[in-house]
Amino acid sequence: MSMTDSAATAALDAMPDIPRDTDGPVFGEPWEAQAFAMAVTLHQRGLFTWPEWAATLADEIKRAQAAGDPDTGATYYHHWLAALERLVAEKNVTDAATLKRYHDAWDHAADRTPHGVPIVLRDEDFHG
Repeated sequence: MSMTDSAATAALDAMPDIPRDTDGPVFGEPWEAQAFAMAVTLHQRGLFTWPEWAATLADEIKRAQAAGDPDTGATYYHHWLAALERLVAEKNVTDAATLKRYHDAWDHAADRTPHGVPIVLRDEDFHG
């Protein structure tokens, strides 16, 4: 997935809490960068505004903290992903059941995939 530098810059400007260094956003894992890119792309396509995104992300962080998240920064992109999932469901891009189905399929695929090998979803992952 590609995104323009200006789109990433707009996201950084709109989201001052994004972990970053002097070169831009910092990601601990590849999936964090992918979640960032998905949010930027969906914003570019008009699914949500940055203020709407920021409010949803803040709400997801508050929910996690109320449930005991220690707010150390280590779970930031988990909240990012929860906000992304919530918005696509609220905007009727998909529904919560479909998101859960794919989550479970990815878990199944990850369980059968050796470390260091790319995870590939198969039909069987949706049934096991």
